[in-house]
Amino acid sequence: MTVPTTTELTTAPEQHAPSTETMATAARAPKGPSGPSALARIGSSFAMFRNRKSLTGLVILGVFILVAIFADVIAPYGPLDKDYTALKQPPSWQHLFGTSHMGEDIFSQIVYGTRGVLIVGFLSAILATVIAVAVGVTAGIVTGWKSEALSALTNVFLVLPGLPLMIIIATQFDNPSLLLIAAVLALTGWAWGARVLRAQTMSLRNRDFVQAARANGEPLGRIITVEMLPNLMAIIASSFVGTVTAAILGLTTLAFIGVIPITNLNWGTILFWAQQNGAFPDYWWWYVPAGLCIALLGMSLSLINFGIDEYVNPRLRSAGERARAMRKKGIKVSSAVTAVRPVTAAKKPAGAKDA
Repeated sequence: MTVPTTTELTTAPEQHAPSTETMATAARAPKGPSGPSALARIGSSFAMFRNRKSLTGLVILGVFILVAIFADVIAPYGPLDKDYTALKQPPSWQHLFGTSHMGEDIFSQIVYGTRGVLIVGFLSAILATVIAVAVGVTAGIVTGWKSEALSALTNVFLVLPGLPLMIIIATQFDNPSLLLIAAVLALTGWAWGARVLRAQTMSLRNRDFVQAARANGEPLGRIITVEMLPNLMAIIASSFVGTVTAAILGLTTLAFIGVIPITNLNWGTILFWAQQNGAFPDYWWWYVPAGLCIALLGMSLSLINFGIDEYVNPRLRSAGERARAMRKKGIKVSSAVTAVRPVTAAKKPAGAKDA
């Protein structure tokens, strides 16, 4: 057996220790494939839209958006063009959805009315989401009387009756614009999202990464924008989609009861004129298409919201992944799968006799 000398024991570690230049080069080297790439981060941001429900909802919503953009090309007539030779006519090749009591083409009114519905819905949701994020996140991150004051403000708007408040505000103007209508709907629809964001922010402010950022002396603005908001994006997206749905229903309700002037053409205005001129129930083509459009758009937003909920909730996400894996194997998700084992006779001890 060879015993190493004192010189060998002293120089051996020096042969394997990295030099200062080597360590500096390794520090400057780019990260390997283990770090997430930009495409991977972008793909993970849209992971909530990978299931069939979300994709179906996005497709339906995309169709409505295309109809709103290309309304001038799709609509065969102007929304207020009148044909006095065809009054209250049923659907035909000349008028796909029939005509109104003034000979107006219902299909053209549906197409042009899509613009007003989507503009008010998305604009109102953007305004309401901005208010909800500002109030909810601030109320969750601060403490003391500031948090309690913002929480009390949220509770006040949460219990206010939305529809009467919208009617009172909208009737103060002779010809309210779409921006004003969206602002009114946003004013009555931000409180629920702010309440949820406040609760989630209060949960996040005690996490280790937030406490570490505070210990490092990070400013409050950076903690909110860099540390907290990325973890709240799924909830903000869900709140945004829900606010769009509520704003569309609020717009059509205000138009149906006659609060919004007839110059603001939308699906609710069509239902208003149908109700005013006795279209129910005989002239079904006057009110059924508008009602179906409201239902389809609401269904698409609900499907998108289901996908976001599945992405946020770990239990729903694991259940969805398990269901998709079962479909790939050809197993019905609704079928009960039970493992059946063959029954074998129990071995008798040696020397035992039958009874």
